[in-house]
Formats: sequence, structure tokens, C-alpha cells
Amino acid sequence: MQGTLVTVPTPDGTADAYLAHPEGGAAHPAVLMYMDAFGLRPHLKRMADRLASAGYTVLVPNVFYRHGPAPVVELPDFINPAERPEIIQSLRPAAETLTPEAAVRDAGSYLDWLADSPLTADGPVGVTGYCMGAGLALRTAGTYPDRVAAAAGFHGAYLATDAPDSPHLLADRITAELYFGHADRDSTNPAEQIDRLDKALTAAGVHHRGEVYPGAHHGFTQADTAMCDAEATQRHWAALLDLLGRTL
Repeated sequence: MQGTLVTVPTPDGTADAYLAHPEGGAAHPAVLMYMDAFGLRPHLKRMADRLASAGYTVLVPNVFYRHGPAPVVELPDFINPAERPEIIQSLRPAAETLTPEAAVRDAGSYLDWLADSPLTADGPVGVTGYCMGAGLALRTAGTYPDRVAAAAGFHGAYLATDAPDSPHLLADRITAELYFGHADRDSTNPAEQIDRLDKALTAAGVHHRGEVYPGAHHGFTQADTAMCDAEATQRHWAALLDLLGRTL
């Protein structure tokens, strides 16, 4: 497996990103991996490496690039509950640069970059996202239906709100197969939103599956935080690799 830092031109500037792929230079199915709110950092690179080792070329963009290259704020090696609120507050200005309109513009650039890379196989891509990245994965699948074969989201935040630009409102445009692994102890994705998302996808005829991981907290895949849950993380890997293996 090889990992390198790359840059992706976008209509609004240049996004820094991490690219992981199997050694040898052969083309492999492409996966766009969206970060959680803490951003592109060593743990996410390790996650991309693990996914690449299964036979994929994985791009992890710094979606906060408008605010600067990653890391956009200084992060500790391990994020504990006492530090978490202050870190989230410091990230707020960066998050505010990523409007829904900016996010879908960026998504087109990430997909273009992957399509142009000699390291990616022809055909549609897979998308996966964590925390806020789950919403970005959903928006990408809904905005570029002919380019996305599969999309997954884990411990997603605000996926089906009352807002007029909520990600779930793109359901009727999605052709990809979707999978969501929800945390059952997650104030950013309560039961009513999980139900609303499922109903919207079902009404639109989207092939999808959503599962609530019992006992898991928001952020359960992130091993550099206190929210990590080893059992739920392993379940996430099994579900993600199954989805990608069947669709790409």
C-alpha cells in the first residue's frame, strides 16, 4: 500500500488531500472518503490505508481547505471528552466555509480528479463518510447519480433535518446503493431523523439499508477519540467492504 499527499483543483481554490492505493501502479476501483469534523489527520490516513489494502484507490480530501491546509486547527494525538467542546468550537469557522452549495461543487472536482487518475479503474465510484462526512456522501450520491455506485455513512450527523437543504431531500435523485451505520447514542442523529431518512429513501425507491449500532456513540469509528467503540468499528468495516465489494 502507498499513501501520498496530493492537491485537487476546485472552482474555489485547491484542496489538499491524502491518496492511498495498493502498490504497483495498477488501476483499482475508486473510493472517495469524506472526513469527520476533526479533519484530515493521521487516524483518517490510517483508515484510508486499510481501505486501500482491500484493493481500492482512496481519496480523502480536506473539505475545510478554504480555511487552510490540514490540520486546520491543532489537534492532540487523542481527543478526550474534556477537550472536545473547545476543539469543536475552534473548528466552527472552517465548517462555516463548507456550505451545501460549496460541498457539491467540491464533490464534482473530487470525482473528476479520481476519474482522471491512472490509479483508478473506469466506472462509477464508491463514497463513504463519517460524522459530517456522511451527509457529504449523501449529497454526492444525490448530485452525481451517474458517477456514484455506492455510498455509505457512519455515525452521520444531521442527515434528515427540517432544513430546506437537508441531505435526505436528494433521495429521489439517488441511483447508488446506500448503507448507513447509525450510533444509537447520538444527539446529532436522533431516532426521528433516522426514521425520516429511511422513509425518504424508501419512497424514492433507493436500494438501502440502515442499521443502528447498539451502545455506540457518535464518532464510534474514530480511534483517536474517546468515542471509539472497537466492536462497532469492526462492524462498520464489514458493512463497508461488503457494500463496495458488491457494487464496484
